[in-house]
Amino acid sequence: MIDLQSLPAEPGCYLFSDAEGTIIYVGKAKNLRRRVSSYFSRHDIDPKTRRLVATIAGLDFIVTDTEVEAFILENTLIKKHQPKYNIDLKDSKSFAYIHITDEVYPRIHVARGPDGSGRYYGPFVSARERDDLLRLLKSIFGLRSCRRLPRRACLRAHIGSCSAPCTGAIGEEEYRERVKRAEAVLKGDIAGLIRTLREEMAVLAGRQEYERAMELRDQIAALEGLRERQHVDRQKTYNEDIVNYIVSEGTVFLMLFNVDRGTLAGKREYTFDETEGFLEEFLARYYAGNEPPEEVILPEAVDDAITGYLSHLRGGRVRAVVPQRGEKKNLLDLVRKNVEIGFFGDRIKLEELKRRLHLPDTPVAIECFDISHLSGTAMVGSMVRFLRGQPDRRNYRRFRIRTVEGIDDFAAIAEVVRRRYSRLQKEGGELPDLILVDGGKGQLAAAVAVLQELGLKVPIAAIAEREEEVFVPGFSHPLPLARNEKASLFLQEIRDEAHRFAITYHRSLRRKAATP
Repeated sequence: MIDLQSLPAEPGCYLFSDAEGTIIYVGKAKNLRRRVSSYFSRHDIDPKTRRLVATIAGLDFIVTDTEVEAFILENTLIKKHQPKYNIDLKDSKSFAYIHITDEVYPRIHVARGPDGSGRYYGPFVSARERDDLLRLLKSIFGLRSCRRLPRRACLRAHIGSCSAPCTGAIGEEEYRERVKRAEAVLKGDIAGLIRTLREEMAVLAGRQEYERAMELRDQIAALEGLRERQHVDRQKTYNEDIVNYIVSEGTVFLMLFNVDRGTLAGKREYTFDETEGFLEEFLARYYAGNEPPEEVILPEAVDDAITGYLSHLRGGRVRAVVPQRGEKKNLLDLVRKNVEIGFFGDRIKLEELKRRLHLPDTPVAIECFDISHLSGTAMVGSMVRFLRGQPDRRNYRRFRIRTVEGIDDFAAIAEVVRRRYSRLQKEGGELPDLILVDGGKGQLAAAVAVLQELGLKVPIAAIAEREEEVFVPGFSHPLPLARNEKASLFLQEIRDEAHRFAITYHRSLRRKAATP
């Protein structure tokens, strides 16, 4: 039996354990008695906390002088005990880093994680952006990428993309200066590096060292191009992290952007169960393993104790900012938009399709039909299925048209729709939430007639390719959908996939027919 009245009204950490004595949760509190009592007195707790309370068999606590000390202690205890019910911060994606080794002539290459000596930069969300940057840095500064220094110059040295330290073509001091400049780019200080290079170029030109000056000129041009591509450039002299999230059905979908002196340097995504105070717990756990920046932009205010804790970790002041307007609010909105797209993109376009087509339910399963032929010969049909906004390729179907002579797309559509849904009726298969046909009012009418013949009531629409007009039964004119809005673009995506699948099948039949 847990004696709640024996708990002090002081800051500190509490440790819940199960019947076997295993620590299952570690928390911190400004007032230990009030915080621990809330677990057993409230009825509006979330499901995860309800499961935690049902498992608690023991309680221990440690008093601290301040809440900041409680944050520090909480992190230590979580690392030690790895409690089951604390947030498990496993990054939902694994991104690669650019690694500069700690050697006499450092090597630059891609690494999967910061688990060795040297310096790591990243993580990089886009593999293409990372590889482009790596290629550019090796080319601009002539850095080696070979695992071991060869005894003679390699192809990269011969084409001028490596400074060839293996041959003694460059000294250690000059090479390390090049590494230092590459690191300036990776840290986001492109503007400062360009200024330095311009000054050096002017000095070299004054000395009439034109060849070396031209080399710096080419480096500046390449860096200028890189700087233009990195459009999140806000002329900041300090680092920021931007955090935003969406809570849906008891789950937190959170995204964190790392902004390195004004340049977007990385993005991380996390999902975990919603609990009371989850944002502060996330910040405490995340920054226990990552150096806090000078500023953290948040969607809501946090307790002063968390900023004190982050300042302690950093060894300098950390500001927690909740912007209401201006540039920082725009960045916060940008992160939320990325959360929506990254975690809910498919759901959003399905909901938009439901709204714009006036459907009774969200169309989880969508099936689309298309007809392909060459001057009326080898006529075939295709059906593609999308499930929760994504292609369900295992359930694609293709049809050889059996009952239609000559060119008659209406009759062909009627045949494949009849074959598909009469078979589903016979087998007791699950009907889609929306049927889509490639074509206009004629194709739509043919498909609707078949559904009525079969006694099926399934929402149906048609999309005409030329103007991307969308038709539904009961309306003589197309729906007022702009061709570039979400619902229309999604329908075009499904139709194009059906068209691709039909053409692929048609071509395969033609190849077989042409083979003697």
